[in-house]
Amino acid sequence: MLFVTLGDTEAIGASCHFLKIGETGLVLDAGADPEAEGLASLPRFDIIHNNAGWYIDHAVVTHAHHDHIGSLPVLIEHFPHVMVHMTRATRDLADFVLPASLRLQRRRQREGTSSHPPLFDEEQLEIISYLYLTHEFEDTFDVSGIRTDQTVTAQFYYSGHILGSAGVLLTFEEKGQTRRVFYSSDTNLRAQSIIPGGQYPEGPIDVLMMESTLGADPEAELTTRRTEEIKFREALKRVIARRGVVLVPVFALGRAQEVLALIDRFKQRGDIPAEVPVYTAGGMRAIADIYDTTRYITPRLNPDFQVFGVAQRRMPRSYTAKRNALTGPSIHVASSGMMFENTLSNWVAQQLVEDEENAIFLVGYAKEDSPARRLIEAAGNGSDGVLLDRHVGMQPLHCEVERFRFSGHSHRRDLIQLVEKLKPKKVVLVHGDTDARQWMADNIQFFYPHIEVYLPGVGEPLEV
Repeated sequence: MLFVTLGDTEAIGASCHFLKIGETGLVLDAGADPEAEGLASLPRFDIIHNNAGWYIDHAVVTHAHHDHIGSLPVLIEHFPHVMVHMTRATRDLADFVLPASLRLQRRRQREGTSSHPPLFDEEQLEIISYLYLTHEFEDTFDVSGIRTDQTVTAQFYYSGHILGSAGVLLTFEEKGQTRRVFYSSDTNLRAQSIIPGGQYPEGPIDVLMMESTLGADPEAELTTRRTEEIKFREALKRVIARRGVVLVPVFALGRAQEVLALIDRFKQRGDIPAEVPVYTAGGMRAIADIYDTTRYITPRLNPDFQVFGVAQRRMPRSYTAKRNALTGPSIHVASSGMMFENTLSNWVAQQLVEDEENAIFLVGYAKEDSPARRLIEAAGNGSDGVLLDRHVGMQPLHCEVERFRFSGHSHRRDLIQLVEKLKPKKVVLVHGDTDARQWMADNIQFFYPHIEVYLPGVGEPLEV
């Protein structure tokens, strides 16, 4: 089997991995780099075009985050006969996520923050939405190429990351032997607020392609979700008691719904007053509807729980009404999670940051130089000012700022445990920055010296 990663391997960018199994060509995920724009955000599809005999028969999409699905329309344009496989929930989310990506690309071009035209249009999205083939977890489906008699099958295993997310087990014959290859995609062994921890095939397997997102994060393995939930609960109680306003910036898919479930749990237990209003807005509400309509057909901790069962108000659109909503005590769950400029969470933060009664609670990853990261660093350094919007300039920093670890990814020790469970002969480390992958490689080789470990670069053919 030949493995070639088409997306960035030096950072968490566009996930897209090409496998050539005999005369079958397939890709695992078709993401776009959220930190790049235009053609620079895409995987290197030209690598396939430039190698005679390489072609993509099947694309297997593991979940609906932008860095795993954002280039799917472009992939289909390059390879129009490709068959696309995903879970039903991922398909439902794709019908929301991809049009939302198109709207964002157009807005950035219109505002002048990007010089790149959108990578696809509505007509393409409408056409390709009819091409998706959906499969239940652990059902076997065929991903064999059209130019071969060799049979390649696949199975989805629930990965515990977000709604509908999956790892992929591939099974095929090679040189007279049955081989089993598992792609973890983004995975979480532990339960969150709504969804349980991941499920995995029985070992041993031949090759494990595994994420390494938190490989360079020693703090993640020292915290537990239970302790973070308690800290979050106590922080909310503290701000509400002083009649302050809380902003929780979130990613619209996954983290928003998990945070709302936590807040509802706190209210049900009487930890925070039931009458404290919770405001939400935009895409997270549409995604909540998908969470609710699929609650009996996807893994859940409590299938009866509904995100829209959590009492919440829609954030008003007008400036005056929004300002009136920012009275305490209240909780505002708003995107974006990194508080990028021209987003609701950034605007709300601007209104709250100068008042010591208020609080901004970060619950997700914040990339370097994002407003969320600048806020965290300013609070940690004891700075008296922070730059949230370059057009507004520096603002006094008086509000409370805290960060809570509610990751949808397994920490590095849990990933080592996944290696122990699956007992692979070879491990290919993907989806992590250089330090993260190197830590994972060093520790896998220390604990399991018989396992071959690979850290491939973009476009680097690897026989595994």
